[in-house]
Amino acid sequence: MTEPKNRRGLLIILSSPSGAGKSTLARRLRDWDPNLCFSVSATTREPRPGEVDGEHYRFITESEFKGLVTEGEMLEHAHVFGNFYGSPKGPVEEAINRGCDVLFDIDWQGAQQITNSVLGQHTLSIFILPPSIAELRRRLETRAQDDADTIARRMQKSWDEISHWGGYDYVLVNDDLDETEEQLKTILTATRLRRLQQPQLTDHVRALQTEFEELP
Repeated sequence: MTEPKNRRGLLIILSSPSGAGKSTLARRLRDWDPNLCFSVSATTREPRPGEVDGEHYRFITESEFKGLVTEGEMLEHAHVFGNFYGSPKGPVEEAINRGCDVLFDIDWQGAQQITNSVLGQHTLSIFILPPSIAELRRRLETRAQDDADTIARRMQKSWDEISHWGGYDYVLVNDDLDETEEQLKTILTATRLRRLQQPQLTDHVRALQTEFEELP
């Protein structure tokens, strides 16, 4: 699709328990609109084999990370398994000012931090629910990415994640992947037309007012 002109971009937050289909839906959105980009997180952990700095993560030292937090340059951040992870504000702000939308695949805590940040007014937050807990487990088992212990941990964590569904702008039950994808596209298309995302409207209305005042 064609990227709208003269538009301010969105911070699109997708959250869900593991196995609800969030990552697949994010990939489908990227296929639908290649102008969408993922936010590249910063982390203090060491790069893994094959990871490229600036593409998979922005790899920085702990002191650099804490400095960015202190300076208010992190939209959200967390300490996970001994390492820090976060979303730098600068690249995101630059992207939305160019009219590009930025996707965030984060949990409810990160979503709250971004929504309450200086860029919060430009967020669109969407939570993806599974049709049932039994189906959630089935999806985790059939994708064959995790062992039994990991699946058990993901299932234990899922209810805590689901319990925060009320903090999102939209909540979709992913019973049918194609239908949910279409719902996401509809939500995104409509939100792009919010008055706040169209800064050029102010000048347009002023021009209309001038034209009206010059009528004979």
